Amino acid sequence: MNSKPLLCILLSVIALTAFAQKTKTTSKANPPAIVAPAPPSPAALTTAQLQGLKYRFVGPSRGGRSTAVDGVRQEPNTFYMGATGGGVWKTTDAGLTWSNISDQDIKTASVGAIAVAPSDPNVVYVGMGSADPRGNVIPGDGLYRSTDAGAHWKPIGLEKAGQIGKIVVHPQNPDWLTVAVLGNVFGPSEQRGIFRSKDGGKTWEKILYVSNKTGAIELVADPGNPRILYAGFWTAERKSWTFIDGSAEGGIWKSLDGGDTWEKLGGGLPTGVVGRVGIAVSPTKTSRVWVQIEALEETKGGLYRSDDGGKTFTRVCRDHSIRQRAWYYSRIYADPKDENTVYNLNVSFMKSIDGGKTFTRISVPHGDTHVLWINPDNPNLMVQGNDGGACVTLNGGRTWSSQLNQPTTEFYRLTLDNQFPYRLYSAQQDNSTISIPSRFDPALTPQEQWREVGGGESGHIAVDPRNPNIVYAGNYIGQITKTDLSRGHRRDVVAYPQMHDGTAPRDIRYRFQWNAPIRVSPHNPDVVYHCSQYVHRSPDAGRTWEVISPDLTTNNDKYHDIPGGPIQHDHTGVELYTTIFAFEESPQTAGELWAGSDDGRVHLSRDNGKTWQNITPGNIPVDGTVNMIELSAHAAGRALIAVHKYRENDFKPYIFLTNNYGQSWTLLTDGKNGIPADHYVKVVREDPSRKGLLYAGTEYGVWVSFDEGKNWQPFQFNLPPVSIADMAIKEKDLVLATHGRGFWILDDVSPLHSIPTTVQAEVTLFKPRDAYRNQFSGFRGAGAPDRAPNGAIFHYFIKNKIADTAAVKLSIIDPQGKVRKVYSSNPKDGQEVLRTQVGLNRLEWDLTYEGPEALSGAQFSLADMGAVKAMPGQHKLVLEYRGSKQEQALLVKKDPRWTQTDADLQAQYDLTMQVKELFNTCHATIADIRSWRSQIKDVMERSDKYKSNVAKAIKTAGDPLVKTLTEWEEKLIQTKSEVGQDPINYPSQIDDQMAYLYSIVNNQDDRPNAGCYERLEDLKKAFLPMQNQLKAFKSTEIAAFNKVLQQQGLQLIMTKER
Repeated sequence: MNSKPLLCILLSVIALTAFAQKTKTTSKANPPAIVAPAPPSPAALTTAQLQGLKYRFVGPSRGGRSTAVDGVRQEPNTFYMGATGGGVWKTTDAGLTWSNISDQDIKTASVGAIAVAPSDPNVVYVGMGSADPRGNVIPGDGLYRSTDAGAHWKPIGLEKAGQIGKIVVHPQNPDWLTVAVLGNVFGPSEQRGIFRSKDGGKTWEKILYVSNKTGAIELVADPGNPRILYAGFWTAERKSWTFIDGSAEGGIWKSLDGGDTWEKLGGGLPTGVVGRVGIAVSPTKTSRVWVQIEALEETKGGLYRSDDGGKTFTRVCRDHSIRQRAWYYSRIYADPKDENTVYNLNVSFMKSIDGGKTFTRISVPHGDTHVLWINPDNPNLMVQGNDGGACVTLNGGRTWSSQLNQPTTEFYRLTLDNQFPYRLYSAQQDNSTISIPSRFDPALTPQEQWREVGGGESGHIAVDPRNPNIVYAGNYIGQITKTDLSRGHRRDVVAYPQMHDGTAPRDIRYRFQWNAPIRVSPHNPDVVYHCSQYVHRSPDAGRTWEVISPDLTTNNDKYHDIPGGPIQHDHTGVELYTTIFAFEESPQTAGELWAGSDDGRVHLSRDNGKTWQNITPGNIPVDGTVNMIELSAHAAGRALIAVHKYRENDFKPYIFLTNNYGQSWTLLTDGKNGIPADHYVKVVREDPSRKGLLYAGTEYGVWVSFDEGKNWQPFQFNLPPVSIADMAIKEKDLVLATHGRGFWILDDVSPLHSIPTTVQAEVTLFKPRDAYRNQFSGFRGAGAPDRAPNGAIFHYFIKNKIADTAAVKLSIIDPQGKVRKVYSSNPKDGQEVLRTQVGLNRLEWDLTYEGPEALSGAQFSLADMGAVKAMPGQHKLVLEYRGSKQEQALLVKKDPRWTQTDADLQAQYDLTMQVKELFNTCHATIADIRSWRSQIKDVMERSDKYKSNVAKAIKTAGDPLVKTLTEWEEKLIQTKSEVGQDPINYPSQIDDQMAYLYSIVNNQDDRPNAGCYERLEDLKKAFLPMQNQLKAFKSTEIAAFNKVLQQQGLQLIMTKER
């Protein structure tokens, strides 16, 4: 026996014992948390009254997991994809673009199965709840049916199905469907097995049932006879600490009568304890059936084939490449044209052309492949679902469509930094970490602004508050990297590099969970925290680590066996249990440390980790996961925790509040005060600007409370149904990381800070947050995020419907007291429309004043004739209605990254206004020229109605005037330019030169250089003499022509005084 490992273990025990003697943890039985009493009626505005608020999608358009796909046989470019957290999507251009088709009608986000009716492609069925059950699998809410190819959906039952594995629709009858229901993977349930409906889901029959723990994962119909069905049953159950991947109840069943009766198949298939199964029937030889199955005896698992319709089976392949991690994959598909070709879905996409004996890998855009659909008429047309989304091939797998066009990203946590604009950070399931800006640089595509920041798919991320280039990012088994983005340097700073995979937790020194917390101290950013069952602290940015706590979990050894089984173990850290799952250091008080474990413990240290106090709420769910801790910005000792226990079949929402460092707690969710009893909570935040304003993220959406959790109401608005992984408030924005739809931002929630219980005035103008003048704008194109507000956001509340005859007017007044813009519900000339929906209204102002007044149809070569940019400074908003007036101040600031002074921007503004006025004068002059010439020509064209001598006199006087005016016009404006690129062909005239100078000066956000001033003077020299000549022309030639007209009693040429 080697004595060295034993010696290491003994030394570890001695070290931890010595540590325990230096630190102390006190334990007490906290009283049960008080349940917050709900008042008889809501205390704030209704959700409908807040509809003016709107979330925007920030990105990334980088596909998340997909375990459901289907296609339309009759439409070779049309395919469907179901994301495990992002809803149902459709493409009609073979994957070039995808559109969501479920957000409006389907209430949940995880898709388990999709089936298009073969006889009517307008009929589509969707089963909710992915049946590839990771630890964070989302339960579904049954089946939905569409009769218009996905445009609209209606629920059709099986609401308690949990996870749905497969849907088979009869080839001749779109109302006849059979469904494989895996069921609830977190506990026993009766809604499992094979269900059948013959009336489109109006009524259901349970036609095959095994037990309340074993459900149906697979269902296949014989392509030549829809009455022959094969069903695969599987016992799958998840716990926080393990995953049960099989039992003796599983196996394969066959029906010859459409599901009325069933027979369990044997004939060489493994017996006893079996795991997940996949089934395929060859369309060209329907007696050939493949079964992929896992067995307790490793030597019996693998791919089996029957050539007699399932009477006997022979194992044809035991290769681990097609059955590794079998619970997560194990689907097989038969080629519709070749009886010897079969596809396997596993880590890689595999193909066999010898009946399943050997397999070769087909390259796809992303690994961890789950599901496939092959067009029955053309096997080159396929759609595949994997952990990176869905991809389409039109050439048998040689090339695939992109997955960078699917906004179905599954995030775990959310971190924001302090730069401007702030960036969002998270780790994406089966992808990398990512950082994206809260608003995008228009010079780059969104994808060019994504950054990978170290770590891996599962970890927390922490950013140095002094320097956003320094990023700490985690991954499973305790990996943590420190990355300096400015230098492109990265190193692993894990406290103790011990491999966890395949190892029992009791044999691991530090139990770092898949999603182990990482924090940078807000008081000393060189101090970094990382949590296992202990709190680890590095005083020197990861170079050295110390353990500063005892084990803050139950340390219950019954949870420390290797996760998984009885067939395959699966230890990636997901099921690593009794770990610290949430950790925070108080932003207000250095050394005040809060820790929450995944087995229901909350601890507090107020002396920098020297001692720890058990402050667990007395009625926290036993072994519940403390998913996050929120430390209030409003009072010391005030904190909230979000707890869930769904992995042990408890779906209740749990939010607890303490105001006294955990000495007592209040339960803010009872399943009756807003958040439904089966919507478990993942995150809660308190708005730092208003005490008691709480935001909660559940598995199905966002909720808000205006009264410290006594009442909750939906806060969803345009946000799709999605699991909320994390949220944060930054610069009065509510920022979300979702597990299925990427990042979202609700820009400016400041109205919620001042909304009273009832809004008394007929109209109310809220104080706007500060606005920044910058150069951001939107990007358009495939995968583009929603446009961010560029400028100021105003909010105003309309209590009752405004009469059509009444006017609500909002004016913007600059620092000099000049009215710059007016919005009105009954707009007049120069005013813009003001929306007056009952409730909260939102208006964006782009921080510009009125721009140049260009003639209609004028073409400019390289000029941007946008509005004049507003000067930084204190502006004023004035809201008027029926004689009442409300005012609010708006502070416009310059981009904090700029080095330009206010004097520089004033110089820019002054010159911009000079060029603008000169341009306006030029185009007004051109307008005069055109008006006079038109009137003169009109008189001349009517001369045939006059006596010959009169007509001759008019023509003699008028022809020279028309000629002179045309010559002047052609010097001022290029009359040959009619469309956008005509100016390339013809010389630029004075107005185009002015427009170009205006564009240069107005868009540079800096003091103009000397050349701009010089150019302005040159343009004045070119234009002003002509303007003076025109004035003289008006007072002489036009006057003389008018005299001729007057003598004949004709209408005079009208001129304007300028």
